[in-house]
Amino acid sequence: MTPWQRNAANLAASLDFYGRATGRGAIEEGAGVHLIASGAPMSVLNMALLSTPVSHAEGEIERRIGLAAAWFRRRGTPWSFWLGEDWLPPRISRRLDEIFDRFELAPVTESPGMETEALPPPSRELPEIEARRVTTRDDGEAFAHLLSINFQIPGLYARDLYSSPRAWGAGAEGWLGMVDGAAVATTVIVEAAGAAGIYSVSTNPGWRRRGYAEALMRAALGERARGRVLLQSSRAGLRLYQKMGFRRVTRFFVYGSV
Repeated sequence: MTPWQRNAANLAASLDFYGRATGRGAIEEGAGVHLIASGAPMSVLNMALLSTPVSHAEGEIERRIGLAAAWFRRRGTPWSFWLGEDWLPPRISRRLDEIFDRFELAPVTESPGMETEALPPPSRELPEIEARRVTTRDDGEAFAHLLSINFQIPGLYARDLYSSPRAWGAGAEGWLGMVDGAAVATTVIVEAAGAAGIYSVSTNPGWRRRGYAEALMRAALGERARGRVLLQSSRAGLRLYQKMGFRRVTRFFVYGSV
């Protein structure tokens, strides 16, 4: 498995969380497209992903987008399409905005997929933090509250997705970073495709730029930090991840309902 294939496979496993979390979602495999419905009416929480490479024929990518559009239309929910650049011929990559516009999907974000064979020691002194795995409803409520603030997810949807202990498992671990009894940071660790994936990294606005996110990631990974670790970075997090030894191995594009 190449680094970009591993990154895409781990991402797909992490997004499957949303199809399982509430008990009202769904996960289905179409012809070349992986479909995930969370039950929450937000486009970024209902996802279609490419599951096999796309040929040079433009009609092929349109067929897959159309299949996903019909699936989500039947469910009556807004949705988004996630795809990695390595699944696509360059000629198609250059025309993605035009192609997705035909299906009333607009660019949402662009994210580098990154990987490291093992985390090097920290390049700075990190603050002390208690890493608490989410196993109770109270922990889930605290996790949901922070993600609601940091990722602009309405509180009702965040609690629905993250607060129930049944949401966690099947390789997905939610972690809270605690300081003096207060939840100040979050992360999710997903074991899939021979790597530990890092997701949902966030810090309470009043605690940022002090190293708490990195401290929590390292504590949550534990011994797994000695093995292969991957993630998909935001623009804001890119410099931090580069300092932690991550290198870019691919790039992802997300298009969402307008």
